Amino acid sequence: MTRFLLMIISLLFAAIAWAGDVEVSGAWIRQLPAGAPAGGYFALRNPGPQATALVGASSPDYGMVMMHKTVEQGGVAKMIDVDKIELPPGGKVAFHPGGYHLMLMNPKHRIAVGSTVPVTLNFSDGQKVTAQFEVRGPTAR
Repeated sequence: MTRFLLMIISLLFAAIAWAGDVEVSGAWIRQLPAGAPAGGYFALRNPGPQATALVGASSPDYGMVMMHKTVEQGGVAKMIDVDKIELPPGGKVAFHPGGYHLMLMNPKHRIAVGSTVPVTLNFSDGQKVTAQFEVRGPTAR
């Protein structure tokens, strides 16, 4: 019985070490005036041995969160919807103004500059990572 128990415990620790949750850093939101959609920016890192992809996001403070990428076409910048963003093992992806970003729409209450907003990121492998996004003003970069 003791051997069996030790084997089960060893397998559990191996599974935990294997998991390698996606890491979120530098999370912030650019709050725009007059109820305009806010932009969400952050960095992702996948320390695990398996690829995953960001497939969605949500926040209890906003009615809708969408993933976008800013691209230039014919000298004009425009936003396109993104369904998923691949994150290979050991990979990193930066969300920044002029590139990938979250659009946070329909705030459910007044969102004050200086506060934080929880945003949950959903991944293709079932991971859900909630990060606190710092709310900054319209001129933040």
